[in-house]
Amino acid sequence: MQIAKYNLASGELKILIDQLPSGGWHEPGGPIFGPDGMMYFGNGSVSQQGVTLPAGFTVDLAKHPNAHDVPGQDVTLTGNNVRSRDPRLPYPYMIETGAFKPFGTPAEKGEVVKGELFCNSAVWRSRPDGTDVELLAWGVRNPFGMAMNEAGELYVSDNDFEEKGERAVANDPDRIWHIQNASLPFGSVKTPAWYGFPDICGDGLPVNHESHLPSRGKAAELLLENPPEWAGPAVFLEQPHSCMCKMDFSRSDAFGHKGELFVAEWGTLAPLNSPRPEDLDHGFRVIRVNVEKGTAEPFMHNRKMGPASTYGTGGIERPVSCKFSPDGKALYVLDFGVATVTSGNMLAFAHTGVLWKVTRKEENNG
Repeated sequence: MQIAKYNLASGELKILIDQLPSGGWHEPGGPIFGPDGMMYFGNGSVSQQGVTLPAGFTVDLAKHPNAHDVPGQDVTLTGNNVRSRDPRLPYPYMIETGAFKPFGTPAEKGEVVKGELFCNSAVWRSRPDGTDVELLAWGVRNPFGMAMNEAGELYVSDNDFEEKGERAVANDPDRIWHIQNASLPFGSVKTPAWYGFPDICGDGLPVNHESHLPSRGKAAELLLENPPEWAGPAVFLEQPHSCMCKMDFSRSDAFGHKGELFVAEWGTLAPLNSPRPEDLDHGFRVIRVNVEKGTAEPFMHNRKMGPASTYGTGGIERPVSCKFSPDGKALYVLDFGVATVTSGNMLAFAHTGVLWKVTRKEENNG
């Protein structure tokens, strides 16, 4: 993964940072710029469930067979490896893989993996030119959405574990984290905060807690021995598999809800990533979150929850990003478009995306 600067006038492309480990499951977050003038950015986990497994191998790791997660602090491993099939060899050849290891490499009990500045499942800040990079947090599975309020406090969205495969986790809520280290002076963070990945769910419970035992797939075991102190709780917990994405704070009384966080929810991948019927209509909307109270209200959705194409009507499909105009009077919502999901695959349809503009209705317009 890289962070680049593109000059619209000259067409010059300059790579600012190219040392972030990738080649796996999740996308980068940001970059955004804070009131302090610094650049904030994130990097999701290579693995889907904390260990590189066949699902991720067929999607991404076939191109990057040695890719793996990298911790932000020194960690000691429990030696709980995950046994899976090896798609590189004739079925049913089985193989074991450990945390923070390339696919097919087991871990040993008590083994120490060194933390690195350029890790993943992480959030950093730097100067705008990409120098003096500072690691603020790690253990954030997918920090895709990032937003700062007017006070310069940083919040990131994060998506849940999935209930399938060889390390399945059930009922893990999507969440929004307050990255409190971002409020400290630039250059002063000596120890990054840990937000739980790969062993803690969004609700603060371990992945092997009885409330997270799966009905499908193999139950997860803990990967870290004596893990860092958990930096939670989350400021907001959402329904599992809502897939919270990009977000922005309202800063305008003209629009309303000033100080609240508007979050695009792409929507569930159930039944692909969850066998539970209650997860089928989670997401497919924009919500507004009061980060002080930890509450949320629906803001933009169809009359029936779910994508419009399900009902053959007009409306939104899968909101992936939302951003306020510079004057704060309009909210732009980027709709990914139609994507159908079965228990075995997902199929996205080209040329179905939409950009919505949302403005406040003036009282004198009736």
